[in-house]
Amino acid sequence: MGDNAEKNLRLKTARMEAGLSQTDLAERVGATRQTIGLIEAGRYNPTLKLCTAICKALGKTLNDLFWE
Repeated sequence: MGDNAEKNLRLKTARMEAGLSQTDLAERVGATRQTIGLIEAGRYNPTLKLCTAICKALGKTLNDLFWE
């Protein structure tokens, strides 16, 4: 569980550094704000397609945000 918390913190940090709200990021990747919130809270396991879209929107790699 510790790994999930760290990964979700990396996503939240990257989103905030990009100056985006959960709603802003959701709109860019075709998801809902609730989905972004659940991913950050560690309560939703996003698809690879959604992970890739999030990475592109934030200018990060899968390694940066989701993988060790």
